[in-house]
Order: sequence, then structure tokens, then C-alpha cells
Amino acid sequence: MNSTVNLAYDFPLLGAFWAMMWFFIWIMWFVLLFRVVVDVFRDDDLSGWAKTGWLLFTIVLPFLGVFVYVIARGKDMGKREQDHARAKQEQTDRYIRETAGSAGTSEAAELLRLSEIRSRGDITEDEYRRAKEKVLH
Repeated sequence: MNSTVNLAYDFPLLGAFWAMMWFFIWIMWFVLLFRVVVDVFRDDDLSGWAKTGWLLFTIVLPFLGVFVYVIARGKDMGKREQDHARAKQEQTDRYIRETAGSAGTSEAAELLRLSEIRSRGDITEDEYRRAKEKVLH
């Protein structure tokens, strides 16, 4: 009785599927691990000792540490991520407003200053015109 048993892994297509699945799970594990580490550092509510404890837990027992962290603090991970994204967007918007607003304001302020200098008689009309062209261009 010399019969061979063909396992599902013996088929090349299924073998490729399993290899891709394990590779995907491996990559997702590292993504989750890095998200947990970033979240530990991002959380302002945790003290330094608590951050150290969570980091040691995830380094010494990575699977258990990450899964316990996600179970214990996973609900707030999304909130912290949204708050961080919102703060970055507000910072970018504020920078754009300041940069766009300051360009127009500085030209107007420079023209006003030139006008005052001309009205005092410190520069001639020709010097004023040349300086105005420089400011506007």
C-alpha cells in the first residue's frame, strides 16, 4: 500500500497564495508594531514611565505587548491620529494664510512708507516712481 497523499500545499497556485498571504500578514504586523510605537510617543496623557513600560512590553514580548496595547488603548489610537492630522492641517492652513497675507501687506506697507518719504521731501518724484516699480515687480 504505497499511496501518496496530495496536500493542498502541493499545488503551485495554492502554494503561491499561502506565501503571499504570510508575506502580507508579516508586513501588516510591522505596520501595526510601528503604529503602536508612534502612538505611545504621541500620547501626551502617558507619563514617561508609562511610555517606557509600554515600549519595553512591546520590545520584550512583541506579539503580546502589541495586542494588549491595541485592546487596552486601541479606541483612543484613532482619536489621537485624527487630532494629529487635524493639528497638522491647521498648522499648514495657518502658514499659508500668513505667507499669502504677508506678501500683500508688505507691498502695501512699503508703498505707504515710500509715499510718506516722498511727502516729507526726502526723495524726488522720479526716485519715488523707480522705487514704486521695484516694489510692484
